[in-house]
Amino acid sequence: MSLTPPGDENENAQGDENSPGRPDGDAESTDVVEAEAVDPGTDGAPTELLAETNQTGSEVEAASTPHARTGVNRTVWVLAAVAVVALAVGLVIGRFVKSPAQIAAESEPPEAGPITVEVENRVISSDIPARGDVVYEDAVAITLETSDIGGPAVVTGAVPEVGAEVQPGSVILEVAGRPVIALPGELPVYRTLRAGVSGPDVVQLQASLAQLGYDAGSSGTYDAQTANAVAALFSNAGYPAPEPAEGARDALRAAQDAVTSNETALTQAQAQLDQASRGVKESDRIQANNLVNTAQRALDDGYACANAPAPVDPETGMQLPKEPCPNIADLKDALDLAKAQRAEALAAPDTSGEVASRDAAKRTLDDSREALAQAQQDVLTPLPASEVAYLANLPRRVDSVEVKRGSQINGAVMTVSGATLQIVANLSDADAALVEAGHTAELTAGDITLTATIAELTKQAPGTGASGSEGEQGNQSEGRAGRTYAILHPNEITEEQRNELLGRNVRVRIPVSSTDGEVLAVPDAALTAGPGGEVRVEVMRAGAEAPELVVVEIGLSAGGYTEIVSSEAPLVAGDLVVVGQSDGAPSSDATPGSGSFERARRERRPG
Repeated sequence: MSLTPPGDENENAQGDENSPGRPDGDAESTDVVEAEAVDPGTDGAPTELLAETNQTGSEVEAASTPHARTGVNRTVWVLAAVAVVALAVGLVIGRFVKSPAQIAAESEPPEAGPITVEVENRVISSDIPARGDVVYEDAVAITLETSDIGGPAVVTGAVPEVGAEVQPGSVILEVAGRPVIALPGELPVYRTLRAGVSGPDVVQLQASLAQLGYDAGSSGTYDAQTANAVAALFSNAGYPAPEPAEGARDALRAAQDAVTSNETALTQAQAQLDQASRGVKESDRIQANNLVNTAQRALDDGYACANAPAPVDPETGMQLPKEPCPNIADLKDALDLAKAQRAEALAAPDTSGEVASRDAAKRTLDDSREALAQAQQDVLTPLPASEVAYLANLPRRVDSVEVKRGSQINGAVMTVSGATLQIVANLSDADAALVEAGHTAELTAGDITLTATIAELTKQAPGTGASGSEGEQGNQSEGRAGRTYAILHPNEITEEQRNELLGRNVRVRIPVSSTDGEVLAVPDAALTAGPGGEVRVEVMRAGAEAPELVVVEIGLSAGGYTEIVSSEAPLVAGDLVVVGQSDGAPSSDATPGSGSFERARRERRPG
C-alpha cells in the first residue's frame, strides 16, 4: 500500500520513476517504512512522509541508502516498545485509581442482616493446659559410709559414665580397691553387718539378695546362710568376699585347739568315773558271803555243842564228862564281823570325786565350744557399710558423677535417677480433681509431639533425695498449697527425642472430656436461651426470609463449640445458623453468655 498526499500522487510517481539506480526492492521497502511511520494520533495522514517529500532530490537519494534505512527501522521498534510499556502502566494504574463515586459506593455499610456459619461435624474436647519439666524420675544423690575403711576413701576405679545404667548387683564405684555394689532397697546403710546381728537392715539385705536369686534366708538375723549369699554376690561381681575383723582367724584356731584339749580331759574323767562305778569283783563278793556263812556255821555248831547232852558210858551207863564247846559269844562276834565285812565289800563305791572331776571337765568343754562358735561367727563374711548402696526402683541412670579415679570422697559421689523419662506437670487442685492416673495427655515441644500417660498424682513435690549413710538421705519438699503434681510417662519415644526433650519445659495438654468421635456442633455464639430456659439455635433455611428457631439439646461444650445432641427440627451438617447481625445487633434477646443461657448449658452438660 502506498501513502501519498492527494494531488502529489503523479509527482511522487514521476519522482520514483526518475530516481536513478533505485531497484524495485528498494522502492517496496520504502513503502513499508512509510506505512509504519503513520502517526496513530492523526487521521491517517502520513506526517513523516510529507516531510520526506519536501526533501530535495539529493536528500531522497541519500535516504535511500542502506545505512539510512537501518536507522529508521530501529527508531520504529523503539517507539513501538515505548508504546507497549506505556499501555501496560496505564492498565495497572487504572486498577488502583478510583473515582470519588466509586469510593463512596464502596464505603457504604452493607445491608443489615444475619451473620451465619455452617453447622459442622467435629470432635469436641475439653482440655487442661499445663507446663511440665522433662526429667528422669526420682533423682537421688548417692553418698557412701566410709568410716569403716580404715584409711583415705580414695576412688580407685569403676567410675561410671554419665548415662550409664545401674543394675541390681552391679558395681557403681571402686573405693580403696573394694567395690560398691548397688542393691534394691529404700533403707539407707547405717552399719556394717556381721554374723549374729539382726534388725530391719538385715531383713532388707536378705530380701534384696533373694530378688537377685541368692538363698540368703529370711530369719532377720545375719547368719551363715546370709554370709554365704553375700560372699557369692561379691564373687559374681568379680571381687573377693570381704575379710573378717583382724585376728578373727587366729581366735578361731585357738578356740578349735581348746575344744580338742577339753574333749580329751572330759574323756579321761569319764573313764575314771566309770571305773569307780563298777563296784567289787564277783570273787570278792563270793568270798565275803563265804566268810559270813562260815561264821554262821561255827555259831550253829557252838550252839549244838552247848545244847548236846553229856555222853553215857555204854558199859556203865554213867554220864561221861562233856568236851569243851566253843565260846558262843566269840562265835557271835565272828559272825557279826563277817557280816560287816561283807556289807562293806558289797556296798556301792563312793564316786563323788570322780563325778566332780568329770563335771568340771564337761563345763570347761562347753565353754570352749561356745568360744569356738563365736569364733566361727566372727570369721563369716561380713557386709561392710562402705561396700553397698541401696537404691529404690532399680535399674537407674547415672545423671552426674562427682568423683574421678584418684580423688578422695567428700560428699555425694554421683547422682542417679530412674531409667524412666517422666514429665512433672504442675496443676491446680481444681484441675487435678478432673483427671486421674491412666489419663492420656499430649506433649508438645517445638516440632515434637508425643502422647503420654499420667502415672501418678501427688501433693509431694518431686525433688532430689539421697542414698547412702544414715542421716544424709534427702527429703522431698512438700508441694505448694493448692497445687498438685502430675507425673506423666511418654508412651512411645525415640532415643533422639529423649535426648532432645531431656531438661526442657514442654507444653502439656490433658483432655478431661471428649466426644466419642465427631458430633454435630455449632459455635457457642449460635446458642440462645428461650423464655423457659430451653436452648435453641436460629437456622437460616434456603429461600427463607427469616431464621427458624429450633430448640436443641446440647452436650459437651469446649473450645468455642457445643455439641448438639438432638433437635426438635431437622439439623444437619451444612445448615446455616445465625451467630449475630451484620449491624452488630444481637440475634435474640438472650445472647450467649447471658445468665439464662449459661444455666441452660450447665443443666445439659454431661458430668
